[in-house]
Amino acid sequence: MTAPLEVGPGHVPQLETLAEAKKIEGRSLGRIAWSRLKRDRVAMGGGIVIVLLTLMAIFAPLIVNIFGTDPNVWHTDLVDTQGGTMAPHGKFGGMSWDHLMGVEPQKGRDIFSRVVYGSRISLLIAFLATLLSVVIGTTMGIIAGFFGGRVDALISRLMDLFLAFPILVFAIALAGVIPDAAFGLKGDPLRITLMVFIIGFFNWPYIGRIVRGQTLSLREREFIDASRSLGAKRPHILVSEVLPNLMPPILIYATLLIPTNILFEAALSYLGVGIKAPTATWGGMLSDAVSYYTMPHFMLWPGLAIFVTVLAFNLFGDGLRDALDPKGNR
Repeated sequence: MTAPLEVGPGHVPQLETLAEAKKIEGRSLGRIAWSRLKRDRVAMGGGIVIVLLTLMAIFAPLIVNIFGTDPNVWHTDLVDTQGGTMAPHGKFGGMSWDHLMGVEPQKGRDIFSRVVYGSRISLLIAFLATLLSVVIGTTMGIIAGFFGGRVDALISRLMDLFLAFPILVFAIALAGVIPDAAFGLKGDPLRITLMVFIIGFFNWPYIGRIVRGQTLSLREREFIDASRSLGAKRPHILVSEVLPNLMPPILIYATLLIPTNILFEAALSYLGVGIKAPTATWGGMLSDAVSYYTMPHFMLWPGLAIFVTVLAFNLFGDGLRDALDPKGNR
């Protein structure tokens, strides 16, 4: 017979000890998505660019005071007014330490300052218009998908009507008839409000259709039936059960809708129905640059700003979609 195992007071068993045992910790869906997103370097790069652009828009006056000049001040002494070309003095459009991106032809306004201030208009309109589209689209989509029947049919036909509506033509017509002062607003605040309404109100069916489709699937799930069996009312089910499960697709589509709204605002400003001069906008700068097509630097900087911003949002949106996909392996 083998001797019994003796365990002395100073002996530590070779079994798992509390110090060596691995702590089992559950992770929420948010933490899982964040860990996936952190591993996507392209998406994180896009996110960093978005943060930098947002900070640039917020602190535009401070940045311009350090690295530029007033965006609306003319510097005719920096432009060749005698030769008739109205071209900036010096190489590369008059680039210097005082004017990092050069100056405009004819007027001599600092391009760097106008690009920085233009980010304020573009991002503000894009964010507010996206928020309006998300609120309306989510509300209508949930109602249509959850209640079904005639309510679903009515809202679906309304979506089809909005999707068939020529938004650009309506925006041009509406912006042309609105006076300089209306609804207690005037100037830039009135134009910004008008563009936010046009872009946001007429784009909600896109996200509404996505939310409706997801809601149709969610309302047949077991946890919804369990809430009904426990006596939960419809408003409680919509807010506490359905809406949290719709947040991933809503966030994904919102990040992809923002660059679309940026391009739409730039198009309206390019056509002359957006923010009026002399307020700096990227689309307005491109519109002014058309007259000076022989000076590509004038068109390069606002076009590059739009390109980088839209690309950053698209890359981050794609990475966010992969991170929130429960079936993804990333």
